[in-house]
Amino acid sequence: MSNSDVQSIVLVGVGGQGILLSSEIAASAAMHAGYDVKTNEVHGMAQRGGSVIAQIRYGKKVYSPLVSVGTARVLVSLEKMEVLRYSNLLADDGLAVVSTQTITPVTVSMGAAKYPDSIDEKISSSFKRLIMLDAAKLASQAGNIKAANVALLGAMSNNLDLPVEAWHKAIRGCVKPQFVDLNLSVFDAGRAMKG
Repeated sequence: MSNSDVQSIVLVGVGGQGILLSSEIAASAAMHAGYDVKTNEVHGMAQRGGSVIAQIRYGKKVYSPLVSVGTARVLVSLEKMEVLRYSNLLADDGLAVVSTQTITPVTVSMGAAKYPDSIDEKISSSFKRLIMLDAAKLASQAGNIKAANVALLGAMSNNLDLPVEAWHKAIRGCVKPQFVDLNLSVFDAGRAMKG
């Protein structure tokens, strides 16, 4: 990326999955790499499993945190249905990084909506560049399923121009000290999943 370009990252999921921590880590990594950074988060009933979206934009100078339709370099989804909900934000040559985890939304469990059939096929046919990752399994193997969000950050990090050292520094600064080593391990495991 040249310093005049602005890169956009979109993180989506449901409340309680760690989207906001992921956003904080990604923004911090971009700052450690020397970029101007703007972020925006929307919490839709986040405490009740509602949709959550975080947008991060970085570059030499960034004027708005909002990601325009079709401009995101990376779209990361901690829940499968959410990647389809926000797919319009991803650039044609952008990368979708999707957790294989399924979380039944409140509207589905109450009977007000239906979870899409054949969702894996819909995801596969919707994105030219896609990494499907069992982030929960990677995190569990490292010792804490709650670090699944960091596994996804690792997988997406290969597709951005931010050095791995900036990511590691961001994790050290954003995660509670007792969980730093675990999160670094999960991040590196996710980073090994190239797409």
